[in-house]
Amino acid sequence: MGKTVFNLHSMKLNSKLAVAGVLLFLAFSGNAAAQTVIDSLLKLEKNQYFADRDSAYLDPYYGLKKLIYGNRRFAEDKSVKPRQADIDLKNTEKGQAPFATIIGCADSRVPNEIIFDQGVGDLFITRTAGQVMAEASFGTIEYATVVLKTNLIVVLGHQSCGAVDAAMKLPENPPGHVVTLINAIKPASLRAKAANLAPAEALDFAIRENVIEQVKMLRNLEPVLSRKAEKGEVLIVGAVYDLKTGYVNFIEETITSLPKFAN
Repeated sequence: MGKTVFNLHSMKLNSKLAVAGVLLFLAFSGNAAAQTVIDSLLKLEKNQYFADRDSAYLDPYYGLKKLIYGNRRFAEDKSVKPRQADIDLKNTEKGQAPFATIIGCADSRVPNEIIFDQGVGDLFITRTAGQVMAEASFGTIEYATVVLKTNLIVVLGHQSCGAVDAAMKLPENPPGHVVTLINAIKPASLRAKAANLAPAEALDFAIRENVIEQVKMLRNLEPVLSRKAEKGEVLIVGAVYDLKTGYVNFIEETITSLPKFAN
């Protein structure tokens, strides 16, 4: 009898491992397929690590390439740390012309200039927990778009986001204004729960859904961003930073839906 129970237990365990293996394979395959699509659309080159800054400022599609190549340098331990010398820090009194706006999480593990290997004056950044946005954030983003002529906006989520995790767990008495973060992320967390995934996969799903939701919100934000996004004058895309690998994975549907590709 003991042997039979052991065998049944082993069969159940092996079955669970097999299912987990399939899920991991599908997730990897999905990411790989998405990356292939993005590489093709943006005409990314293999073993390429650099893109011209002036072109990135003028052309947001090229700006995406610059961010991706910079992140590739970082993830592969080939960072060059451009424009980060003392003279670069001090010689900024004439103004700024960042080529991209990053809307990121305040998490201390996601330093934007470092993971994209960019320097002083390259990125205009606004950060809050869960990259949740409100009026001050909207005004900041519009300032970069209208005044600084920055025509690429990236909503950047990240793996193991504490704010999204809090929204998934829905604590009864969140301290202070944390409830505002939870309420903003709640739609994404509810979709993740409805997917009936394991806790780790559900969190990843919610993080991705939260980014997509925020991209859609900015694309429909009146009066500045919605009109510029519709005309293709400003690109608004989403991505998720992987803490383990160092790679920033851009979300395929936020790329394929850009005006240049959607049409």
